[in-house]
Amino acid sequence: MGGLKEKFERVKWTDILAGFTFLAAIPQAMALRRKRPDLWLICEDCNEARDNGYWLYKYIRTAHPEQDCVYAINKASPDYDRVKNLGEVIQYGGYQHWVYYLAAHKNISSQKGGKPNAAVCYVLEVYGLLKNKRAFLQHGVIVNDLPWLYYSATKMNLFVCGAKREYEFIRDTFGYPEGAVQYLGLTRFDGLHDFELKKKQILVMPTWREWIATPTSKSKTLEDMSDFTTTEYFQRWNELLNSRHLADLLEKYDMEIMFYPHRNMQQYLQNFSTATDRITIADWKQYDVQELLKSSAFLITDYSSISMDFAYMRKPMLYYQFDEEKFRRGQYPEGYFSYKRDGFGPFCVTLDDVCENLERFMANGLAGEAVYSQREEAFFPLYDRDNCKRNYLAIKNMK
Repeated sequence: MGGLKEKFERVKWTDILAGFTFLAAIPQAMALRRKRPDLWLICEDCNEARDNGYWLYKYIRTAHPEQDCVYAINKASPDYDRVKNLGEVIQYGGYQHWVYYLAAHKNISSQKGGKPNAAVCYVLEVYGLLKNKRAFLQHGVIVNDLPWLYYSATKMNLFVCGAKREYEFIRDTFGYPEGAVQYLGLTRFDGLHDFELKKKQILVMPTWREWIATPTSKSKTLEDMSDFTTTEYFQRWNELLNSRHLADLLEKYDMEIMFYPHRNMQQYLQNFSTATDRITIADWKQYDVQELLKSSAFLITDYSSISMDFAYMRKPMLYYQFDEEKFRRGQYPEGYFSYKRDGFGPFCVTLDDVCENLERFMANGLAGEAVYSQREEAFFPLYDRDNCKRNYLAIKNMK
């Protein structure tokens, strides 16, 4: 993301050290490749086993135990317990990760940066120095124009899509070779068919702001970054959490809210407060995002791709986008999807809009509305439990 100057500003001393680790790992990696010629290396964010990488790994270990595959994760992560007994698991980012990354016939991740070191691996992959096959499982359905995921910036062999319109947009816009972009469904969608709904639970999940989470010189052109609590992001979401109107609605309709910001914003969690004990500020270490999505009856979000998971489950939501112009300048340019035209719920720009629309849904028991249900069904023509199977077969047959 960002220009060349911003990329250099994000380079850390650990990136320099990683270059030496990479060189040291080459001999052992060559030996491992000869010993295990069809090794698959799977991962997602370094601390997570809950996204598309985890779901694929779990499927392979259950349905195709003959496939040689390894999962990389930070073993200090609370998610480590989910994968430690499924099969071979290695420490994310360490020397062993480098050995397996260089040896693997296929590198598979839900994150573009799902590598032992994103900066060094970018050079190896984009400039053709590493000859392996790479599959991008995705973190969520893409709705924006993301130049950092164009083929020229990734050289990935397989780009998985979770929705038909997304597939058509990426196929026609991102510059990938024919057949590299495929509509297979996200692997985690297999887990979105059976769930126990908490009919009184509302999930509030805003996405991250790149200029706040990883500040660069560009951040200063968007807003004052000297104090997180002065940012518009904090002030507007904290205003919602402390809204007397919202608190009264929760009391009147006997409902509760789970506030779960994107993991890149969880570092600021302690700054938020609430006006009522009917709102829980949820730490990612204690709450699984997919379980929250499955159990919640209604969603309030801004631009987060988790709205797509919610739509896949045919559940109602609304969008609160108070900083759209800033978000477009500072993070993601708009793509094929217009929240006003194509969204799966009302589009709100003020707190009053949010409360008014929310009350309408509350008064109707948080039931969905026909216009949005029709959009959800049209957006996801693939709706089954074979997402992991399709992903596995596509990776196995990857050109």
